[in-house]
Amino acid sequence: MNELIPFLEKTAYEMRKWSVKMTTNAGSGHATSALSAADIMAVLFLHTMRFDPDQYNNPNNDRFILSKGHAAPILYAAWHELGKLTDQDLLSYRDFKSVVEGHPTLRFPYAEAATGSLGIGLSIGLGEALAARQDNRDYYTFVLMGDSEVSEGSVWEATQVAAYYKTSNLIGIIDCNRLGQSTPTMQALEGDEAARFHAMFESFGWQPMVVDGHDVAALIEVFDQARTATQPVMIIAKTKKGYGIDLVEDKDGFHGKPITKDNQAKALAQLKDRFKNADSYAESYHWKPNLPKPAQPVNVDLKNIIMPTPSYKKGEELATRKAFGQALAQLGDVSDAVISLDAE
Repeated sequence: MNELIPFLEKTAYEMRKWSVKMTTNAGSGHATSALSAADIMAVLFLHTMRFDPDQYNNPNNDRFILSKGHAAPILYAAWHELGKLTDQDLLSYRDFKSVVEGHPTLRFPYAEAATGSLGIGLSIGLGEALAARQDNRDYYTFVLMGDSEVSEGSVWEATQVAAYYKTSNLIGIIDCNRLGQSTPTMQALEGDEAARFHAMFESFGWQPMVVDGHDVAALIEVFDQARTATQPVMIIAKTKKGYGIDLVEDKDGFHGKPITKDNQAKALAQLKDRFKNADSYAESYHWKPNLPKPAQPVNVDLKNIIMPTPSYKKGEELATRKAFGQALAQLGDVSDAVISLDAE
């Protein structure tokens, strides 16, 4: 653990530098929203999550959804640290033909979902958590949200359903950096933002946990605790928007704005000064991913399914939906390949 913490701090520092470089090079993007989440992302990807970077489609991999999709630079920086993106890939951020887009889409091979419309990530994460239960898999789904987006109604629909089904394999994280697009969040304007979120999620039947979102050791501890919970968890990470760069840290007016090219050298120098230990870190920590269970092949025979005998007689008058429902249930008894989607 003593070796892990400085390694993760160094990783978060590198991710911050790349978040600045990517957005400055593109002349657009949400640098400050990425900077506040760097420590969270470093701990998640290089400590907490169990997944195989070389086999991203392993169905047993933990899932990550960046609900605050505008902070995409920090997601790409994380995959850069994992060795799956090159420097040039990152510098193609927001190029028209690049898969490293302003918001993650499924064109990016390591995106779990397309996110950009705020408020949808928790619902997607809930679906994946329920799917894990249905498929008897033990993966966890992590959803990183912004504090402003928690005002979206869809967030509370997902919160209610997750509590009802006690999806303890769903872990939400709020990047609680106080500032929205143009003003502080409602909760920040009304007092202690983290305390208000704590009370709100607790009232819905979640287990909320408040943590300093820039304290790597504290993040490790709270994420480890979250994996042992018996109900859905919401980690409320107290952060600062633009963390590490005095030019923009915790200041209004910089949402969605990159560091200008004239100020990039100054911003990177401020990061270097703030994170002296991370900048000088030279230990060769041999990171290895926490691998999930190997994927087991699924063999489905679609050619030799023996259709069951209907439970009704030919010529009998029967409601169409009842006949369909009975046939579907019987077919499900003889084939695991059947998937049914219904409105209710």
